[in-house]
Amino acid sequence: MTDLLEQAVLTARNLPAERQDDLARMMLSYAGYDEPVIDLTPEEEADLIEAQAEMERGEFATDAEVEAVLSKFRP
Repeated sequence: MTDLLEQAVLTARNLPAERQDDLARMMLSYAGYDEPVIDLTPEEEADLIEAQAEMERGEFATDAEVEAVLSKFRP
């Protein structure tokens, strides 16, 4: 265990039980306890970074574009 994690655990011990449980759930989730952590390929990571940049720029599909895609999958 690193010194920083040890310090965090010692600090958390002084919190109310409900807060300790909240922290424990966050740590377990972050560590992939309930669901495995997804390892992205370099290409997937680049796609994700670009998608995040598009969102920050406000570049979203129009309603018509969304409808065009969805109509391909409707019976």
